[in-house]
Amino acid sequence: MSQTILWDYPKSSASYRVRIALNLAGIDYQIKTVDLLAKDHTSAAHLARNPQGFVPVLDIDGHRLTQSLAILDYLDTTRDLNLLPKDPIARAKQTALAHAIAVDLHPVCNPSVAGFATNGQEPARTNWMRHFITPRMAAFEEMLSAYPQAPYCCGDTPGLPDLVLMPQIYNANRWGADYAACTRIKAVEHSCTQNPAFQAAHPDR
Repeated sequence: MSQTILWDYPKSSASYRVRIALNLAGIDYQIKTVDLLAKDHTSAAHLARNPQGFVPVLDIDGHRLTQSLAILDYLDTTRDLNLLPKDPIARAKQTALAHAIAVDLHPVCNPSVAGFATNGQEPARTNWMRHFITPRMAAFEEMLSAYPQAPYCCGDTPGLPDLVLMPQIYNANRWGADYAACTRIKAVEHSCTQNPAFQAAHPDR
């Protein structure tokens, strides 16, 4: 049995990113589901793993890691995934592209935030999601225009922006947010859906 364990929830964007990276790295890992709907993340057992009560938590190489972006950085560094370029300027710009979703958009659309803001009521919750997702997907599309059209966001191989974009696309589709005009994003989405590492990480799998 694999000694790498991912404490995971299928629809968690942060967990989804890490699953993609583990698959790209070819790491054999075991998934242990933390059911957010059942409030398993508030249990004493999970809080002992991560005092924040979040997923993912990754047990790997004898260490326990939290925070998806930190985990991705570890996997990138130790498994040579080349998720970001070495050149400092190119690296900063592609990091900014990824953070436009992972840092600016994802947190405000976290179910706990949206639920608190809307009391979990419909259509207020769906409207909340669409209000934030649609314009920020358009902004991401504009940021992509700085790069030549390629299979992935910034080149011929998947990078950090792709790993954060695909979970956000899943959320956009889930909440009916309109990104039909985002042709660059659509092209990247098509490429990622053809990649086995992304396919295997999909929440519906």
